[in-house]
Amino acid sequence: MTETIVMIHGMWGGSWSLENYKRYFEEKGYTCHTPTLRYHDIDPKEEPPPGLGTTSLLDYVRDLEEYIRGLDDKPILMGHSMGALLAQILSERDLAKSLVLLTPAPPGGIVALKFSVIKSFLDIIKQWGFWREPHRLSFEAAAYSCMHLLSLEEQKTVYEKFVYESGRAAAEIGFWMFDLKRAACVDETKVTCPVLVIAGTQDRITPASGVRKTAEKYNADYKAYDNHAHWVIGEPDWEEIAEDVADWLNQNEAA
Repeated sequence: MTETIVMIHGMWGGSWSLENYKRYFEEKGYTCHTPTLRYHDIDPKEEPPPGLGTTSLLDYVRDLEEYIRGLDDKPILMGHSMGALLAQILSERDLAKSLVLLTPAPPGGIVALKFSVIKSFLDIIKQWGFWREPHRLSFEAAAYSCMHLLSLEEQKTVYEKFVYESGRAAAEIGFWMFDLKRAACVDETKVTCPVLVIAGTQDRITPASGVRKTAEKYNADYKAYDNHAHWVIGEPDWEEIAEDVADWLNQNEAA
């Protein structure tokens, strides 16, 4: 039987950001789905859609849960950045056969704050009311936080595809302690599937120190790569991580 992977993109992204992984794992024989989050399937040059700014993580989860329940079998969930946090929440709902978290945003309860994280989001959080407004990183902030291991040409190509993101979702992740709905929180006792967590030691927006705490939360398998940062889905030598993920999935299937 063909294994199914649902790949979930991160902030400011879309299914386009997971093209490398989709192609790689389809060549391995997997059936891959790359759904686009609510309000993210737009022209980056357009104004943000009404309602995006107040969209919750739980709205994204609700859409993804409906999508996953429409599949024939329980899939492997593979998420990048915020998409990896969404994958954790979905796994808590028993929707994952296995869980692969690529440079994941931390769930509520984990403190992963460093200067580089503050610098990455500073232009956003210094604006009063950011938690209810859509936002998009400047090119300089995106290059610093997510893409500093890419060439300038590659940075520009990726950035041209960035869309607006929900201020509420960003606040739920970064300021989980003030969120009465605990949108970013995950009960690790309900995550019973195998979990692999991937970090890049040069990551500035989801630092490896915080990613390790996420792995410890789930007693997960953890790998940190010295030659990688946040954009592990497209940095030079991204294939080495994809290959390790494929090996891990094969070992779990055999077990």
